[in-house]
Amino acid sequence: MSDNKSTVRRRPARNRARPRLRVIEAGPAGGTVDTAELLADYRRELERSPLAANTRTAYGRQVRRYLGWLDDRAEGVDAALSDPLGRDFAVRDYRSYLRDAHLSAASINAALAGLDHLYRFLELGPPIVRREQLAALAPRALSEAELRSVFRAAERRGNARDRAALALMALAGLRIAEVAGLDVDDVALSARKGHVVVRHGKGDTSRTVPLGALARELVEDWKQERPAVSSPALFITAGHRLSIRSLDRAVRLTGDLAGVPLSAHVLRHTFVTRLVRSGVDVVTVAELAGHRTLETTRRYSLPSEADRQAAVENAALEL
Repeated sequence: MSDNKSTVRRRPARNRARPRLRVIEAGPAGGTVDTAELLADYRRELERSPLAANTRTAYGRQVRRYLGWLDDRAEGVDAALSDPLGRDFAVRDYRSYLRDAHLSAASINAALAGLDHLYRFLELGPPIVRREQLAALAPRALSEAELRSVFRAAERRGNARDRAALALMALAGLRIAEVAGLDVDDVALSARKGHVVVRHGKGDTSRTVPLGALARELVEDWKQERPAVSSPALFITAGHRLSIRSLDRAVRLTGDLAGVPLSAHVLRHTFVTRLVRSGVDVVTVAELAGHRTLETTRRYSLPSEADRQAAVENAALEL
């Protein structure tokens, strides 16, 4: 009997080191522009801007890395920060640098968004550079089993307030800021029906969302336990309205207990995904979710990572 083992040829190991992103604040190099001073001026402008705190932090970090990269390159610094063509060439090269550093398409696009803001500050306008193409996938949502695990974890924690807040995100699709902004009078409940009125949604829009049986039950449980205080807020702590940060902490803590990576965005995505996949028309889903365009809603009909994996597994060849 002959030995039919084949020889496996191994690829030679790649020795090219992965580039490291600089996060330093450097002074002038290869030009007359003092990038450290520019960064300080930009950060002061950021603090005065109406952007959300997280966005200001992200933009500041992206611009610091970019200016550090410019100083490392030590050529064309002045042109990159004062001339439209120099701007475009530098940002395109920086995009290539980020690709070589193996950043994801989403991370590269986030960096480019920060640089758009920098160049508006410099009154040069956004660089002319293509964004990375993102995979056409539906937003991440929980499976039915994961969703059950989350609510069971919340029940084990024994906090009626947090269970009600989770229900409004996962079973009614409210954004975390919308949940934090609810007043007691915004929720109407009865034995057979109920709804929640979102008075200040994204873009300062309003909508009314019906509540299913489980959501009604969990919100009613919290209303029964809620202390009688002067604050009109539905969700309170120590007599005051619960902050978005505290709600986010409760969501992530519950996810940790359930063993499920969790955020308020994922809970909302789960609500929309379950509606779309159960056959509800996109117009109705868009109204319930508070989407301003139907294109936003249609994203949820795209395949998920799990769908793509299942498709490959189903087409697997058995030997």
